[in-house]
Amino acid sequence: MNFSELATSRYSVRAFRDTPIEQDKLLSILEAGHVAPTARNFQPQKIYVIKSEEYRARLASVCRFTFGAPVILAVGYDTERAWKNKLANGHSSGETDAAIVCTHMMLKAWELGIGSCWVGWYDPKAVSEALGLPDNVVLCSLLPLGYPAEDAAPAALHTQYRALDDVVTEL
Repeated sequence: MNFSELATSRYSVRAFRDTPIEQDKLLSILEAGHVAPTARNFQPQKIYVIKSEEYRARLASVCRFTFGAPVILAVGYDTERAWKNKLANGHSSGETDAAIVCTHMMLKAWELGIGSCWVGWYDPKAVSEALGLPDNVVLCSLLPLGYPAEDAAPAALHTQYRALDDVVTEL
């Protein structure tokens, strides 16, 4: 599958099979995040792999959008490692870097036949406390991963896009 086919076929999976993700495939997904570009190559990303029943239950108790996935990646960044732009009042690259990392992992997962759903609807403080994350880690997204259930399907709005000339302006 070429990149265009990969990018257009991927959708947010919200129903997963109980099938575990093979360790080599999980490592391949994590490696895709590991090689993602980051500002000044500071690599501030922090990825927490949540597989145990205990931690999946902790997470599900504070976030209803885990969809019973066998693996959930909590993706964030270390504030002490993120590049700060002095020309923009010290704006941190951390959130952008974490988003790029998450995108790489999401697309690699799909290439391997593993579904995901980018989750941003949660209380970051509650999730950080449930997982015992350090104070210097800012959580940016949750990424439930797993093989799509047989009834998994794209959301109704999945293929509706704004016109390209509505989002792109040539100067």
